[in-house]
Amino acid sequence: MLSPEEEQFLLYWKQNREKQRKSIRPFLVGMSAGFALGAAVMIVLSSGWYERANMEANSRLSAIVFLLAIVVISFFLALFYRKFRWEMMEQRYLELQARKNKNKMQNPAG
Repeated sequence: MLSPEEEQFLLYWKQNREKQRKSIRPFLVGMSAGFALGAAVMIVLSSGWYERANMEANSRLSAIVFLLAIVVISFFLALFYRKFRWEMMEQRYLELQARKNKNKMQNPAG
């Protein structure tokens, strides 16, 4: 037997699964997480916390290359997050669907 919340999720995901696959919202969440990660790296580098790493970064690192790397990492993190989120919801949907079908087979009258 499925709870009302699980039944609502089944109905919601059945109607919105394809729309969610191409949704921009999870992509933006992943993108902001990537930029936060990049900002943290920039703060650590600019604070001079690790002197030797700071000297290496200043001698070999171009600011444009560094910013481009942050953008690329953020983009791929966003794609990964969107795909991961969709897969988790799809797995939950399939598990609930299987449980519903199993209950239906055990109790054909109910």
